[in-house]
Amino acid sequence: GWTTYHVNCDQKDKPESQRRCFKVCDWHLELFEWEVSGWDRCGLVPFAGGEVGAEACVTAQHGLQHRSVRCLQKLNRTVVANEICEYFIPQPPAEQACLVPCPRDCVVSEFSSWSECGTGCAKSLQHRTRVVIAPPLYGGTPCPNLTESRACGTPACPPGEEEHTYSLRVGSWGECQLPHPKDVDLVGRTMPDLGSDSGERTKSRLQGYKPHHRPGEVEIGYQTRGIRCVRSDGKNTALSLCLQDPMPLTFKSCVVARDCETSEWSAWSACSRTCGWGDLAPGFRSRRRSVRSVAVGAGKQCPELEEREACSAGGKELLQPCPRFAWRTSEWKACRVSHLPDQQDPRHHKHIGLCGGGIQTREVYCVQITTELGMHRLKEVTRPVDGKLCLGPAPSASQLCNVPCLSQCMVSTWSVWGPCLHENCQDRHGRRGFRMRQRQVIVDPVGTLAGCPHLIESIPCEDPVCYEWIVSEGICVTDHGKCGPGNRFLTAVCKNKKGEEVPHHLCSELPRPEVVACEIPCAMDCVVSEWSPWSPCSHSCSSKNAEGSQSRSRSILALPAEGGKACPPDRALQEHRACNDHPCVHFFWETSPWSSCSEDALVTALNATMDWSGEATCGVGVQIRKVFCMKSSSGQVTPKRCPESIRPETVRPCRLLCKKDCVVTPFSEWTRCPTACQPGNATAVKQSRYRIIVQDAANGGQACPDTLYEERECEDIPVCPVYRWKTHRWSHCVLVPDSVRQGVPGHNEACGHGLQSRAVTCLSEHNDSADVGDCVRWAGAMPSLVQECLVPCKDDCTFTPWSKFTACSSDCESTRSRRRSLTGRSRKRDKCQNTEVYPQVETELCPCEVFTSQPHGNWSDCIIEGGTSEPQLGMRSHGDAKECGEGVRLRAIACYDKTGRLVEPSRCSSSG
Repeated sequence: GWTTYHVNCDQKDKPESQRRCFKVCDWHLELFEWEVSGWDRCGLVPFAGGEVGAEACVTAQHGLQHRSVRCLQKLNRTVVANEICEYFIPQPPAEQACLVPCPRDCVVSEFSSWSECGTGCAKSLQHRTRVVIAPPLYGGTPCPNLTESRACGTPACPPGEEEHTYSLRVGSWGECQLPHPKDVDLVGRTMPDLGSDSGERTKSRLQGYKPHHRPGEVEIGYQTRGIRCVRSDGKNTALSLCLQDPMPLTFKSCVVARDCETSEWSAWSACSRTCGWGDLAPGFRSRRRSVRSVAVGAGKQCPELEEREACSAGGKELLQPCPRFAWRTSEWKACRVSHLPDQQDPRHHKHIGLCGGGIQTREVYCVQITTELGMHRLKEVTRPVDGKLCLGPAPSASQLCNVPCLSQCMVSTWSVWGPCLHENCQDRHGRRGFRMRQRQVIVDPVGTLAGCPHLIESIPCEDPVCYEWIVSEGICVTDHGKCGPGNRFLTAVCKNKKGEEVPHHLCSELPRPEVVACEIPCAMDCVVSEWSPWSPCSHSCSSKNAEGSQSRSRSILALPAEGGKACPPDRALQEHRACNDHPCVHFFWETSPWSSCSEDALVTALNATMDWSGEATCGVGVQIRKVFCMKSSSGQVTPKRCPESIRPETVRPCRLLCKKDCVVTPFSEWTRCPTACQPGNATAVKQSRYRIIVQDAANGGQACPDTLYEERECEDIPVCPVYRWKTHRWSHCVLVPDSVRQGVPGHNEACGHGLQSRAVTCLSEHNDSADVGDCVRWAGAMPSLVQECLVPCKDDCTFTPWSKFTACSSDCESTRSRRRSLTGRSRKRDKCQNTEVYPQVETELCPCEVFTSQPHGNWSDCIIEGGTSEPQLGMRSHGDAKECGEGVRLRAIACYDKTGRLVEPSRCSSSG
């Protein structure tokens, strides 16, 4: 499991260390989109055992329906990775719950009686049939056989008269044709008067057969096809030998086809290209045509109504050079640290100063660069323009940064008191000096006004010295042999109170140590360690006796061998002495905080000599502070009690930062008002412009303007012309002419399926008649001109139309129902009363809005629970905050509806 050298692994198996990838940028939003197909049929959900719909169905069953969801590049409609589209819009769901009505089994009539057997000698069959009353729906049981056959008991045929089989051949439908005028007259003359209902029906059939038609009206005709019975030897024979129930239809109503008609092309528009940019990017021009009449039936649909082609606006020398564009950025804004979820709590609002890793942002915008004619010199127009005009990736608009956390000053413990030193060694009159002790800064303060406490304390003392011998020990030299007693020769150096080496004669007044006794233990002797340092002086300022005591010790490292020198007694392993190293009263210099940096005439001359690196400076200023001598127990005292040599400075130079005025770009151009017309009832369209802060004000510079965004209403926007389709009443149901129908057995009654038409006209805003093309352009697709219809036969069951469904409650498990009732003679027919075959009430589950919750975004950092009760944000509390252990990560949950749109989270969960 240890990492080793690459050569030890087979090079051909080495995984790739790079691969191509696609970085999604915000400006790609216009280039990619989700393509969503329509929902397919609702299918039942299989149960755990694999069976579909195993439970008893009451009103409807739960199902699933699917659709395909793909991410496409708009330009060429190619499929790309879904992650690209998900960067902008969550992926729409590819499946959803749906309801499948309960299965309805096929319902058939009773069998008819058996047909008669043939009289010839050929083996013949007799048949009986039944008809479908209600077809199967929603996965119900399919219909059983509708015909049954059995052999007749007939005598055998004489030799030469073989048996034959018969099959039905159905031809293709012929062209749709209008009936002959005689048929129309005949229909009118021969139709008996069956009462007012039938009179209406007769009139309806005549309506479709008008010899002259206005444009926009539909002509309903009929079409036929042939059927024939073919014997197994290929000969045609009587249709009765090919018994089939039901027999295929040989006629039906149809719409006479008519192609779409358009106007002539308009003149070409002007060329869109107005500037030259090499040989790239030609201009375009377009032309239009309008619809005069729409396609009807199987007629040809309308062609494209707009055409574009590339063009050039003339010689290149006539065209101005096209502008170029480049990305620009503002300065980085201040570093901001993200809020953790619990910082939304109002209790934390008093804790400001978030620290640690954060993000800083800047504005990224596109500007136009033009070339001055004849100068070949680039000139920048700093007004921002649409970012789509800048090619290439935009500079980063954000970067990681760090906000230093607030930290208090931390200092070391005090050193031991130093020797008694003269205040001024140049002037050594007087017998008074100072002893001092000091401490160092371990952690510098960050982001806090309070500085570090005083670092030097002093106490007055008598008999001060300016110089002292600093002694370093040499090696121990024995008197005889390699072990035993001897002397250690000392090396002494004269140093001043600053620790600097000075000539020896300055220390001549002080005794100079040169030799000290020592001993090297022999191999047989007891071995004792060196003395430890003296312990701190123990004393109490509250007791009358200010003196304390301190001790040191040594230990036995090895016991003596036989004949060796014995170890010292226990009392000789410890030493004690009196001390007074911790006086109870000491003095120190205290300072006020430095004042702010201000200009001073005395230091302006320093400008030429001081070299400030970093930020731009506009001069040298001064800061001042006050200095006090403090006594540890009673506060401020006369400055003479503190050493003048370590008195802190009260004035220091500082750099004056330049004033920075706010810099903003000029306003962008007003956004374009729409050139296309707008609906008359549309809300007022506004145009806007904006400007960007490139540099914030600082150090007392001119502040930024309040208004960075302006908008105004567009003027003189053309209002779209208002056109609307007007639909007229449907004609009565038009059937196939009687002369065609009566030639087919079993079709004597004028009933069944037909077609009905209606006129659709185009009206202007003032209800005046207008061209069809105007409505096609401004009012959308033309309403249908033809629909199927049914003229009930005498034996059919007739009903009123279904009523509206009853209202639903908000509960997803509720149902709704609708009703219809029998009309006319159907009310007295027994077969129509059968509600299983002809239901008069329909009940279904109410439609239910389905919402789904999905995780949204990344997990948060690990948040440790059980830390400090009131964490001071921006402060590192030493030892209190928990930095390890068990915690939680948080992630947002988003709620989506069936179409994949974000909705209120409460729709998905009542718990919040």
